[in-house]
Amino acid sequence: MSAPIFGFDAFSPAEIARRVGDLGVAKARLPVATMAVLGVLAGAYIGMGAMLNVIVLSDPAVPIGLRRVLGGAAFSLGLFLVLVGGAELFTGNNLLAMAWAERRVSTLEVFANWGVVLAANAVGAIGLAWLVLLSGHPGNDGGAVARTYAAIAEHKTSLPALTAFASGVACNVLVCTAIWMALAGRSVTDKAIAVLLPITAFVAAGFEHSVANLYLIPLAMMLQAQAGQAADFAGLARNLAPVIAGNVVGGSVLVALVYHLVYVRPRG
Repeated sequence: MSAPIFGFDAFSPAEIARRVGDLGVAKARLPVATMAVLGVLAGAYIGMGAMLNVIVLSDPAVPIGLRRVLGGAAFSLGLFLVLVGGAELFTGNNLLAMAWAERRVSTLEVFANWGVVLAANAVGAIGLAWLVLLSGHPGNDGGAVARTYAAIAEHKTSLPALTAFASGVACNVLVCTAIWMALAGRSVTDKAIAVLLPITAFVAAGFEHSVANLYLIPLAMMLQAQAGQAADFAGLARNLAPVIAGNVVGGSVLVALVYHLVYVRPRG
């Protein structure tokens, strides 16, 4: 067992870097069927966090700043379920760039993992959206929840591409940092604490998470279709393209490759 650092029983940053590299190799070489099923679970888990966030945001009695912070804390449920329950999340798997930089996995393995996992995340997130629609949840609070979904989707689909990209970068810096810190912990409690503040920050700031958007925007589109309106598929695509690119840059370049340069490359 490694010696505690800074008075805490936690893995050091250099040890986390080794764990991230080892985990990246294991993730890249999962059987495709296993990867896909775990990806579906992760999409649904992130959707659950987004659903809880919307419930908080839908209460006008709470000041907007407090709503954003509380909603962000609620959203952390999604990543907590992914990490503790065990699932494959596209934005988290951007950390595979560390194993790639160590030349332990190939470029093809990285892109294959990202492609399968993102597609599976979409199935899980959209599937949850459909289930939530059937449950009648959007009609809660006199339709306030449905109106919140509509407002969120309208905002996201109208973002300029550069804004969506930059917001995606900022989002995944925080998400991957949360995962990085969670890997420092040795208990479920450690992981919960590590995840809470970075995820609260990205949600409260309004940054863009591609998998969460695959729940939020499709559910708003389903509500549009239910009301006899045309669903905005073009808006979904306009949002996802720059957000996915931004998430990749934020997680792979600004977290994984930076930590590789700091903690792995100097020993090479």
